[in-house]
This record gives sequence, structure tokens and C-alpha cells, in this order.
Amino acid sequence: MGNKKVLRFEGKEADVSWDGRLCIHMEECWRDKSDLFELGRRPFGQPDLVSVDHILEVAQRCPSGAIVFLPHGDVQSETADLENTVRVAPDGPLYFTGELDIDGAEDDMGGVVFRAALCRCGLSKNKPFCDGSHSEGGFKDTGAVGQTGQQNNDNGGLLTVTAAKDGPLLINGNFTIHSGAGRATWSGTKAALCRCGQSKNKPFCDGSHREAGFTSDD
Repeated sequence: MGNKKVLRFEGKEADVSWDGRLCIHMEECWRDKSDLFELGRRPFGQPDLVSVDHILEVAQRCPSGAIVFLPHGDVQSETADLENTVRVAPDGPLYFTGELDIDGAEDDMGGVVFRAALCRCGLSKNKPFCDGSHSEGGFKDTGAVGQTGQQNNDNGGLLTVTAAKDGPLLINGNFTIHSGAGRATWSGTKAALCRCGQSKNKPFCDGSHREAGFTSDD
């Protein structure tokens, strides 16, 4: 029996799925000016009404990995971006793109191998993933990044994200951090990124999770 929080819409050349465990309602799919998704329609996802290329494009717009492109037969599958990036969203999560291996991801979360929104406010009930709690909780941070790192020229390959128990996100692999203003600011191969919301050196961990009593199980 399938996961009831994952809806799969079947098409002739490709299916598309929506994962309610990951959706943070950025509305990239609803605001798409096509007939792929339509509120109030049953089923609300109809992949045969658009081209296969457009299904893939909409999936790639979804920053949380909630929308997944599922091609049939010889249709080309999605591939990871050549560059691993982390964008620090103002007052919001860390948006990861690239070739991702995320600790805590379920086996059927197909989208998070390419894109993911990870909590950095400490309030999500779905850690390490964002669930939108930053808005209700009043989390504030501009997304500025004040460090430059190693400035790697190679930003591809597998990027592993490990959620330390009651601590930060431990990132290993080539990647670049983009500030909330969109500027590529830091690049390197290792970093500990704050996920308690308390660091004075965001997006990096400064150990504040210990004093704050942050628990990753909340």
C-alpha cells in the first residue's frame, strides 16, 4: 500500500507525484501557467495535458523536492545539477540543489536527491526538512553570509548532509553557499550549518544549540 501523503498522477509518457511530507507551499506548481495542476479539479494533477519537458520543468522549480518527475520507457530521467548549491532563504530554510544524499530522507522521497528545503529555524516538526514553521514562529534572518570559505573551483559530485543529534547540519562534498540576496559567497567541502535558529554566525553553527537546549527530536 502506498504512502497516503504521496499522490501520483499517471500519464502516457510520464507520471508526476506530489509529496505532502515535503511540500512547504511555495506555490511554484500552482502558479505555473499550464494545465498540469489546477486547484479544485479532480485529479488536480493531469500530466497528459502538458508536454513531458514541461512536467520536468515544473518539478525542477519545486525547491523542496515535493514534486517529482517520473518518466516512462525511453523518456530521459531527471539528472542532478552539475553544481551543488545551498541558498540561505531570508527568514526561511536552507535550499539545497545538486547531487544530494540527505540523512533522514525516506526511501520514497524521490525528489530530495535533487532538491531539498532543510530547516534552519529549529521549529520544524519534520526535521531535518522544513515544514513552514519559520513563518508562524517569527524566525528572522536576512540570509547574509559573511565568509568566503576555500573558494573551490569544483562544485559538483555527491553532497552528503548529516543531521547531527541535537546539533547542526554537517555538510560534506563540493558546494557553494548563496546568500539571501542571491550572491555566491562561500565555497568549500565541509561546513556545519545552523539548524537551531540561534547561531550568531548564521548560516554557520557557532555552538549555540547547546546553550539553547536544542533537541532534534522536537
